[in-house]
Amino acid sequence: MNTVMFKTPLAIAITAAGVALSGAASADNHGLEQRLAELEARIAAAEQRADAAEQRAEIAEAEAQGRLSADEVEARLARVERQASGEEGFSFNAYARSGLLIGEDGKSAEGGPYLTPAGAQGGAVGRLGNEPDTYAEAILNYRMRFDNGARARYTTMLADGVTTSNDWTGEESNLNVRQVYAEFSDLPSFSGAFENASIWAGKRFDRDNFDIHWLDSDVVFLSGTGAGIYDMQLAESWTSNLSLYGRSFSDYRVDSENPDDTGDTDNLILTSNNYFGNWQWMVNGMSAADNEERDIGQGQEAAESGFHTMVAYHGDSFFGLAEGNFKAAVLHGQGLGAEVKGLGANGDLTDEATSTRLALYGTTYLAPRWRVAPAILAETSEDRYVDGDQYDWATFNVRLANELTENFELQYEASYQWMDLDPRGHGGNRAVEGDYTKLTLAPTFKPEVGGFWQRPEIRLFASWSDWDEELDGYSDDDALGKEGFTGSQWTFGVQTEVWF
Repeated sequence: MNTVMFKTPLAIAITAAGVALSGAASADNHGLEQRLAELEARIAAAEQRADAAEQRAEIAEAEAQGRLSADEVEARLARVERQASGEEGFSFNAYARSGLLIGEDGKSAEGGPYLTPAGAQGGAVGRLGNEPDTYAEAILNYRMRFDNGARARYTTMLADGVTTSNDWTGEESNLNVRQVYAEFSDLPSFSGAFENASIWAGKRFDRDNFDIHWLDSDVVFLSGTGAGIYDMQLAESWTSNLSLYGRSFSDYRVDSENPDDTGDTDNLILTSNNYFGNWQWMVNGMSAADNEERDIGQGQEAAESGFHTMVAYHGDSFFGLAEGNFKAAVLHGQGLGAEVKGLGANGDLTDEATSTRLALYGTTYLAPRWRVAPAILAETSEDRYVDGDQYDWATFNVRLANELTENFELQYEASYQWMDLDPRGHGGNRAVEGDYTKLTLAPTFKPEVGGFWQRPEIRLFASWSDWDEELDGYSDDDALGKEGFTGSQWTFGVQTEVWF
C-alpha cells in the first residue's frame, strides 16, 4: 500500500480544517483562551487520526500476509486507537523568544523586564521591546492509557537562555533540565474524595502557577523536587491540592572571613492549594534546617522557617464590565516566605522579613480590532536582609494592539514604575526614590491575528525609556547609570516569540 499517497491529501484537509477553525475562534472574543486551547487539541487530534489511519492500514496488510495473528491485530489496533484519541503517545510543546536589542549608538543595549533597582525584588517593568536574550523551552511528554483505565504521563523539560547574539553559545549556555516528573490519574483504586485526583513525583513546576505575561512576571511560582496530589474533592464546591517541594540552598557562606567554610540545606515547602469556584486560597509552610548559620552580613541571622499565603480570584469577564478575563491576587509572606513570587527561592531572608504583594491584570477587546491588557504589580517589604530595610515599588503597565489585517497588527506598551528603596547598605546599595517610564511601538507580523495568546509572531520595535537621575546611584552593578545608559534612551530591535 502506498501510505504516502494516503496520508498527504488527508494532511492537507486537516490543515485546511485547522485554518477554518482558527478563523472561527477569532471571530468571537468570549472565552478566547479556552477556545484556542480547544482548537490546538482538535488539530492535534486530527493529526493523530491521520497517523492512526496509516497504522491501521499497515496492520491490516500484515494480517493479510499472515505476519500477525488475530489476537496480535486486536492488541495493536487497541493501542492505535488510544494513540489516535490522545490517550497514549508522544507530544511536544515549546516556548521560545529571541531578539536583538540595539541602542542609539548601534551597540547592544541594556534591557530586560527587571533592569530597574526594584527588579532585584521582583519589580518587573513591561517586556515588549525590552528583551535582549534568547530563551527556549522544549517539553517532551509521553502519555499512556492502561487496560484498567488508569493514565500516566511522563514529562521532561529542557531550557536554555543566553544574552549573546552569536550562533555558537556553548561557553555562555545555561542548558538545564528544568522538569522531570511522572503523573498518574484515573486510578481505579481511588474513590471518594480521591476519585478524580492525580498524583505526581519528581522535579516540576506546579501545575497551577500563573503569571502576568506582559510583565514576564509570575504571580506565584512554585517549583522544585518532590511529590503531590491534585484535585481532591473535599466538598461539592471545594477542590484541593497538596504537595511537598524541596529546594536546595547549597554552598552558602557560613563565615565571611573563611571562603572554605560553606553550608547547605534544603528548603522544604508544604503547600495546600484550595479552590472554591473562582476563588483560590494557597497556604505554604517552609523549613530550612540550619539555614540560620548562613552569613548574610551586618550581624543578621538568616531565617530557618517561613509562612506564605495567597488569595486569588480568576475572573471569567473583564472585571464584570466586558467580555474577557481578569485575575487578581494578594500575597503575603514572612521569614523564608517573604519571597512571595518564587516560593522558597531566597535563603538570605531574615526571620523578621515580611512582604505583601498585589497582582492584577485583565484582557478584553475595546472594539472589534482593538484589544487591551492592563496590569498592576506592587509590593511593600521590610526587614528583608537588614533590620529596618524597606523596599516599596509599584508597576503600572498596559499592552494595546490594533489588528490591521489578518497578518499584521500594531502593538503598543506603556509602563510606569515608582520605587522607594532603602537597603540600609545591604550589598553596597544606596537608598533611592524615583520613577521609571517606558513606551514601545511594535509593528507585528503573525500567520493569523485574533487574540492575546496567538503565537508565533515577529515584531519590530522602538522603545523609549527614561528615569529619575537619582536611580543611577542605587548600585554600582545594575543597568541604570552605566556609561551611555543614564536616561532618555532609545532602543530598537526585532524579536520572535513562539509557543505551542
